[in-house]
Amino acid sequence: MLTTRFVDGSPNWLDLGTPDLDAAVSFYSGLFGWQFQTGGPEVGGYGLFQLDGRSVAGGVQVTPDQAPPSWTVYFQTQDADATVKAAERAGGSAPFQTMDVLDLGRMAVIADPAGATFGLWQPGRNKGLDLATDDGSLNWIELYTPDVAAAKDFYGSVLGWGTFDVSFPGGTYVTVNPAGTSEDDMFGGMVTLGDDPSESDIGAHWSPYFHVPDVDAIAARTQGLGGKARFAPTNLPGVGRIAKLTDPQGARFAVIKGDPDQT
Repeated sequence: MLTTRFVDGSPNWLDLGTPDLDAAVSFYSGLFGWQFQTGGPEVGGYGLFQLDGRSVAGGVQVTPDQAPPSWTVYFQTQDADATVKAAERAGGSAPFQTMDVLDLGRMAVIADPAGATFGLWQPGRNKGLDLATDDGSLNWIELYTPDVAAAKDFYGSVLGWGTFDVSFPGGTYVTVNPAGTSEDDMFGGMVTLGDDPSESDIGAHWSPYFHVPDVDAIAARTQGLGGKARFAPTNLPGVGRIAKLTDPQGARFAVIKGDPDQT
């Protein structure tokens, strides 16, 4: 289960890179009720999405030549530089240099061997998200990759993750959890890219899921606010009800209302 009791290898932050930050703030405020706290020029305009005063994500404006509109998930590490080196030894790459963010922490961005991008956050004064799993906050993450076995090896060697193969009607789903923990501590999963038509039109990537009280209402609201529903609201037995959405600028995300019998 994804929580704010962060350990090494667990998701502890996420942020949105978008070509129109003002429009994105308007969209997510209307969708989830988030507020946006703008950072000063010393952080390049980076700001915080908050829900009732608690940070649920970051946001920053990016130009098309910097990156496409997207959500980036960050994982906790006690040594960002060492983890970058481990990723490079395992076949990944670091498109940007590791950097300090004032006294808040140290960050890095990594592309895994299949091209999926994720971040590292070495906590300083900012320990991570203030809220997770509640309505309007991060609840789950999913990796879409052409080779799940290779992804298991990469993330296991770099972040120490454990994995479990969970059987369900029609196949097997791979869950991931921090090193030394049990299946109950899973925070995400891995899916073969070609198995999901709603995700296979782009390359390998990570996608965040936000918990919501009503998936159908959020999907309809997304479209009313100018976004798209790539995968209509659907029940997944033993999991809950999900929908996969795209904001007006093109960043992908998903929403879920968990099955109460599984919580």
